[in-house]
Amino acid sequence: MTKASLPQPPLPDSVLIVDDSGVQRQHAVAVCADLGIRHIHEASHGAEALDMLAMLPEPPGVLIIDLEMPGMNGVELIQNLQKRGVNIPVIVASSRESPLIEAVETMTRALGMELLAGLQKPLNLLQIASALRSRCNAKQPCANEDQIAFTADDLHEAIGADEVLPHYQPKLDVRTGVIKGVEALARWARPGQGMIPPDRFIPVAEQNGLIHELTLSIAGRACAQAAQWNKRGLRLSMAVNLSPHLLDSDRFVDDISALTEQHAIRADQIVWEITESSVVANLGAALGVLARLRLKGYGLSLDDYGTGFSSMQQLARMPFTELKVDRSFVHGAAQRDHLRVILQSALDMANRLNLVTVAEGVERLEDWKLLQEYGCSLGQGHLVARPMPGEELPVWLRTNARHLRSLHGERRGATLDERRA
Repeated sequence: MTKASLPQPPLPDSVLIVDDSGVQRQHAVAVCADLGIRHIHEASHGAEALDMLAMLPEPPGVLIIDLEMPGMNGVELIQNLQKRGVNIPVIVASSRESPLIEAVETMTRALGMELLAGLQKPLNLLQIASALRSRCNAKQPCANEDQIAFTADDLHEAIGADEVLPHYQPKLDVRTGVIKGVEALARWARPGQGMIPPDRFIPVAEQNGLIHELTLSIAGRACAQAAQWNKRGLRLSMAVNLSPHLLDSDRFVDDISALTEQHAIRADQIVWEITESSVVANLGAALGVLARLRLKGYGLSLDDYGTGFSSMQQLARMPFTELKVDRSFVHGAAQRDHLRVILQSALDMANRLNLVTVAEGVERLEDWKLLQEYGCSLGQGHLVARPMPGEELPVWLRTNARHLRSLHGERRGATLDERRA
């Protein structure tokens, strides 16, 4: 099937455009009309928009909100919508500088509102169409994943019954597109109920003394998988997340060493990912665990770099071998000047410290190209692949080998799924 023949996600049936400029508002109306949106409502400022929303028999499918308006501006309108419990998907539009637009994007998400895009004026058909369709294109979680009830005992039984298993997300050499490693991510598929997301069950494991058992289970399976791939000539680094609750454990280092010996895996094939906030609570114990891991040859990655308040301090006092830049500084960096500066600075610093650099959350080819330009070592994200069971990875590699080797030569803006179509 060619890209041209792929079905397009539907657009909303109605939209409310809020803009004090009659010229800009009519331009947006014309663009929406060209897209085939049947019901287009208009308001010239925030207060008028609130009044209109109260009178309309059905709420519009999307709000396109200008930021700079007299009276109630776009920021105040979004805040008022949140206070009134009105959660209509929002597109923010402005001719102001991109850092201001991005700040409002962050505010909107923090308020729990559904943000489709932050757009720079003047608006055009392509960017509005892409923003409107983004809601339909977004990966939807399992319908009942947040409603599945479970207890700590359920999780304990699930770990013992091998219901919680690792999926593997590839890490590619940014320069060549060759796979160099994977990250092992815990996934719990509860029989007859569906997937329970890790941000629900991992805190339960940490709070109920199960995180040691869970980590050993995931690490053991990851080591077994790495050994299997090694025998097939596919030697990949294996990254495993290390909970801060294990950084004061006397047994952890010995237990992990026994696992790697059992599966005949060299320690330097395993990289432990630690978030930068993990070692703050019990610094002495944490440094002891990390130093012991390094002495045995394991790699240590500073995960989610840039999201805390002590990133450089952690780098200065911890024996890290890798720096993993958080997706918030990677996604969209090619279009955002201040993100580019932060990203380049982090990568330059890490390279000077002789650290392996990993960029997570890579979703667009423009960002991949930027990582190439800035000398990033490895990249992972949906541009490359989503996490997958271990048995699927060799098949995925064979299917996508040509695409992965030629990532740098593809057209700008394409995702891997689009290129495969």
